Amino acid sequence: MEREHIIKQYDAELNGLRTLILEMGGKVEAMISNSIKSLVERDSDLADRTILSDHEINHLEVVIDEKCLEVLARRQPAARDLRFITLALKIVTDLERIGDQCTNICNRVKELNEEPPLKPYIDLPRLAEFSSRMVKESLDAFVRGDEILAARVCEDDQFVDDLNVQIQRELLTYMIEDTGNIRRALKLNYISKYLERIADHATNVAEMVIFMIKGKDIRHTAV
Repeated sequence: MEREHIIKQYDAELNGLRTLILEMGGKVEAMISNSIKSLVERDSDLADRTILSDHEINHLEVVIDEKCLEVLARRQPAARDLRFITLALKIVTDLERIGDQCTNICNRVKELNEEPPLKPYIDLPRLAEFSSRMVKESLDAFVRGDEILAARVCEDDQFVDDLNVQIQRELLTYMIEDTGNIRRALKLNYISKYLERIADHATNVAEMVIFMIKGKDIRHTAV
């Protein structure tokens, strides 16, 4: 009975970690959505609120790190459970950095909102939506242990890279046509790069999921 109780308690601790990671992921997804919404709607107040919400992401990173270390010390997990916990420590770092990228976006948005818009925002919201979906799917793959979904996230990163290049080329055209566009175009250029980095972090998570499931590190290799 005592062993059964310990096992149930251990399972509850692992499930608690999954729940916290999903909570952190949900907050990160909201930051992505709000940061690009503040750009499209020229809402600097929303940008400020989004920047403030990064403190919640930072707090959750600390809480999850502490719980992971506690489980490692008390339970001494092995095999797949050990990979799950050690990867959870890495995943929250990627999520925290996504929050930082959203803060960077909002800072550029506040600067852009002080000037007339350079162009209608069409591709940047597409890029943000795709990057956010990659974050969600990488976390779903982590929680469910879904290797196929994780592999799909890795493949999707190419679309984000291609769209980012397309946006960079279009912005370069604006800068060449009129030097007065350079400052605004550069800030939009930064936002596109921040979104591309968010997708890179989602890809990192997906690659770690595949390692958790297969015990094989696919970083810098084909999936």
